[in-house]
Amino acid sequence: MNRQIPPVALTIAGSDSGGGAGIQADIKAMQANGVFAASVITAVTAQNTRAVTAAFELPLELIEAQIDAVFEDLPVAAVKTGMLSSAAIIELVARKAEQWQMRPLVVDPVMISKSGYPLLKPDAVATLREALLPLATLVTPNAHEAAHLTGLKIETVEDLYEAARRIKAMGPQAVLVKGGHLSREAEAVDVLFDGERFEEFRAPRIDTPHTHGTGCTYASAIAANLARGFSLVEAVRRAKRYVTEAIRHALPIGGGHGPTHHFYFLESFKGFPIGTEEPEKAAGV
Repeated sequence: MNRQIPPVALTIAGSDSGGGAGIQADIKAMQANGVFAASVITAVTAQNTRAVTAAFELPLELIEAQIDAVFEDLPVAAVKTGMLSSAAIIELVARKAEQWQMRPLVVDPVMISKSGYPLLKPDAVATLREALLPLATLVTPNAHEAAHLTGLKIETVEDLYEAARRIKAMGPQAVLVKGGHLSREAEAVDVLFDGERFEEFRAPRIDTPHTHGTGCTYASAIAANLARGFSLVEAVRRAKRYVTEAIRHALPIGGGHGPTHHFYFLESFKGFPIGTEEPEKAAGV
C-alpha cells in the first residue's frame, strides 16, 4: 500500500503530568497539525490544572542522548523548544542545535507556569538571550515573557510592537509577541516581526478560564506547519486559527485551568457538546 509519510517535528521541552501543557501538549498539537511528533524531555514536572508542585531536571547526558537518538534516525523537518529550565540545559540545546543544524527552530521562552511556578531559573535568562535566541527562526514570547526579556511594561498593542523590535535585536530571524494576556484589548492580538515588516494576527477573545497549555500548543502548531513547508506568515496564520478553536472547545477537566482541546475536530469527539465542526473546516486544512 502506497502511504504518504508525514514530516517529522521535534519538541524539546518538559513533561506535564496533567497532560495539558509541555511535551504532552506539544505532541498533540503537532500531530493535530499534520506531522509526526518526536520528543526530547528536559525535565519532569508534577503538575495538574491547579499548579506545578515539583520539577526535576534530567541529567544533561540523557538530554543529549535523546537529541542524538532522534537526529541519527529521523528526518526532522522542524524543532520547537519549550521548558529549558537552566543555563546548562540551554547551552546544551544551543550546542546541539548548531551541531544538527536545527532549522527551522521555534523557541518558546517558557519562564513561569500559569500558577506562578518558576520554570526558568533567573540566572538562565541571560543564557537564553545570548545562546539560543540568535539561533531561532522564530521566538514566541507571551506578553509577560516579552516584558521579562526586554524590561518593558507591556499593556497595549503598541507595546507588543516595541517588544518585538527589541527581541529581534537579540538575534532571532523573527519574533511573535503574543497579546492574549492584554486584558484591555477586545481581541487576542499577536504581532510578528521579521526585521523588515510587521504583521498582526487577530482572533476573538474567548471568555474561558480553560487555557492551560495554550502557549505550548501555539508554538508547536507553528513548528508543525513550518515542517510541512508553509511560509512563516502562513504557518503562524494556520496555528493562530488552530489554537483559537482549541481554546474555543477547551475541556473543563480538573479543578483549575482546564486544557485546550487539541483534537476538537475529530469524529470521535462528536458525541460530546464540544468539537461539532467538520474536521476539514475546524482544522483549517
